[in-house]
Amino acid sequence: MSSNLVAETVASLMPKAMVELTELVAFRSVADFDQFPRSESEGAARWVADALAAEGFQDVALLDTPDGTQSVYGHLPGPAGAKTVLLYAHYDVQPPLDEAAWTTPPFELTERDGRWYGRGSADCKGGVIMHLLALRALKANGGVPVHVKVIVEGSEEQGTGGLERYAEEHPGLLEADTIVIGDAGNFRVGLPTVTSTLRGMTLVRVSVDTLAGNLHSGQFGGAAPDALAALIRVLDSLRAEDGSTTVEGLTADAAWEGLQYEEEQFRQDAKVLDGVELIGSGTVADRIWSRPAVTVIGIDCPPVVGATPSVQASARALISLRVPPGVDAAAATKLLQAHLEAHTPWGARVSTEQIGEGQPFRADTTSPAYQAMAAAMAVAYPGQEMQYAGQGGSIPLCNTLAALYPRAEILLIGLSEPEAQIHAVNESVSPEELERLSVAEALFLRTYAAS
Repeated sequence: MSSNLVAETVASLMPKAMVELTELVAFRSVADFDQFPRSESEGAARWVADALAAEGFQDVALLDTPDGTQSVYGHLPGPAGAKTVLLYAHYDVQPPLDEAAWTTPPFELTERDGRWYGRGSADCKGGVIMHLLALRALKANGGVPVHVKVIVEGSEEQGTGGLERYAEEHPGLLEADTIVIGDAGNFRVGLPTVTSTLRGMTLVRVSVDTLAGNLHSGQFGGAAPDALAALIRVLDSLRAEDGSTTVEGLTADAAWEGLQYEEEQFRQDAKVLDGVELIGSGTVADRIWSRPAVTVIGIDCPPVVGATPSVQASARALISLRVPPGVDAAAATKLLQAHLEAHTPWGARVSTEQIGEGQPFRADTTSPAYQAMAAAMAVAYPGQEMQYAGQGGSIPLCNTLAALYPRAEILLIGLSEPEAQIHAVNESVSPEELERLSVAEALFLRTYAAS
């Protein structure tokens, strides 16, 4: 089977890929059922299951996971004695944020300026399509040379751990020689990259209470303890003057060795406003791949519109802490909770609750699977050598799979390069990247089968 034939097949399938991604993006599959209908996620799950069945997968199933969501599983048998490869993606997405701020509707895939825009187009519904394209290209050119398992998660973005717990309860289901996680991305468009480390994550809700009820700020302000002001002081304690994360007891000086991220390129990718400084110390790679990072992702307090002149009795916030490789996420959570409690002023009552967690991950890049992927990417991206990068985000399933299957090789690739702006307004995917990575995955499966 020639590499050119694989590339030609994938190219011929791209119009169908756009139609399919349009259908999949149309599902408002946010796994927060207080905000979005459960039926939208269930519809996306059924779409994936139908797509797998149409490709000849066996044992296709909607798995009811312990967090109340569904993951989709299927198995495509390969030749007798062949290796087994697990392909992962997720169909759930982040909320669209302010839908009015999108140039085009977030759940309508729209082509513009050479990219396809829509929530989940890159993260990670595009990953589902990438796996399908790779398998179709192989089927059209001699067949799939390995046993393939596919698992498509329904709650990755929520960090609620449904698939992790399901996998632990059914340890044989996802067992494989190699696992390809299609939820990462190239360092930049056109530069083939595997992600060798992931930061973990913990989500903690902190609540501060000071009064039995709100009070008139003119009558009581100045002596009555303000819960919102107390919370602001607590949150401010989580950062040093330069913006570095300062959770007491949590090491924050690790250095990244490998591919570096130039500050000017980062400013462009992050769309930092002119004159605004980057935060933290060390290289950009140190800060986003090797060190902890705290982010206040939500605050419950009165909105400006409609606010009254009151001293607030209660306030709360949701805090995300990214946990660097080598640090246990559970231990980091305890340090964060202790820090929040120790820095609450004025004797205010404070409580903390962990609502999500994922462990960091570090891959073995010396394995045969990485060698096979490097060879495949060299063909899919002529003239480019595969690079190794970290990723600041978390994929909690990685560590679960690594613990369940310690002999399995785990690779992370995907469509979430910087221009994709995942989790933000106007998320998009590069169809050229989708095409090239689908070719790379197909060639990887062929090369790996022969190794």
